[in-house]
Amino acid sequence: MEPITLLQPKSIVFGKDVINTLPEATEIKQSQRVLCVVATPLLKAMESVVQAIQERGITLNVLEYNYVGEPTFKQVNSLLEVSEAFRPDCIIGVGGGSVLDCAKLLAALTHNPQTLTDVSGIGLLNGRNIALICVPTTSGTGSEVSPNAILLNEETAAKVGIISPFLVPDACYLDPVLTVSLPPKLTAETGIDALSHCIEAFTNKFAHPMIDIYALKGIKLISENLKQACVKGSDIEARAAVLLGAMYGGLCLGPVNTAAVHALSYGLGGKFHVPHGLANAVLMPEVLRFNMPANPERHAEVARALGVTVTGDASAVALAGIARIEQLGKDCGIPQRLTDIGITKTDIPELATIAMKVTRLLKNNPRTVTEADAIGIYEKLL
Repeated sequence: MEPITLLQPKSIVFGKDVINTLPEATEIKQSQRVLCVVATPLLKAMESVVQAIQERGITLNVLEYNYVGEPTFKQVNSLLEVSEAFRPDCIIGVGGGSVLDCAKLLAALTHNPQTLTDVSGIGLLNGRNIALICVPTTSGTGSEVSPNAILLNEETAAKVGIISPFLVPDACYLDPVLTVSLPPKLTAETGIDALSHCIEAFTNKFAHPMIDIYALKGIKLISENLKQACVKGSDIEARAAVLLGAMYGGLCLGPVNTAAVHALSYGLGGKFHVPHGLANAVLMPEVLRFNMPANPERHAEVARALGVTVTGDASAVALAGIARIEQLGKDCGIPQRLTDIGITKTDIPELATIAMKVTRLLKNNPRTVTEADAIGIYEKLL
């Protein structure tokens, strides 16, 4: 059993309507100036919370986040100028993974001489002096509990990971009510993304018993409830289950992280602007088929967590699990082929080249992926 470090927020608040208790957060009560980065669709939902914070005599600035996709270097630097001028001692991020990633970086880099380029990579941040609270409104990235932030370098069209313990929020508030308005398409894409975090962590070369329990529970919660959350978005119990499963996936990201599914999705997002969750959803079944021979027993355990009850050897059970994932995607309206999302055969060599550069994730994969392997996986999805 290898040594491992699990980093978590000091407080994780979960449940229906817990957003109303946010003004009581220690981080806010100890602050004088609070910057709240809020995704545009959530501005109205946050009005009463904003007012309650202001009634404490705290100066609060609401910064609307209206960008689409992963934040770019230019976008984050633009928001950083606002944060620098405002001088917050606490930052709150409210929105999907991109909003939370941006809030995390603002908290770390405001009045910090380091630049985004300086901190791109693993463990390069020198610290964080601003309190940080994250409020997820999608059930996908798990950014609210992870040490990761993902950006798009608009000059190279490549995704860049910034990973540091200083990016782990001080607190997070998980309120399923805030996810109810998420459309079925985004519910499906973000939910499958969260499922991929759990599955890749459990089948990872560096999988660990300390993380396995989160991964398996996340797989079970998401697989049992995602379809209902898509079909009936007002089902608060289904929403809560998927939100909790996504958080478990986020807890897997720091100490174990993802692998080839995410590596192969980088070009789809960075070069072709396919939404992150959708890219992972399309790729995951085929990548798992490629990986399965490296550890059939682990993949069979994933199948059991997905609810598969078939008998047989580990490989047969594992393949039934992969089929279950494909069916879940179909039930939730996820496209099944790369051609369905605008990718052609001529795009594949470039996609494979980009994927091979994501060594920080490929090294985690249970089976070595060569460029030829990557091309083969993409081609099977045409």
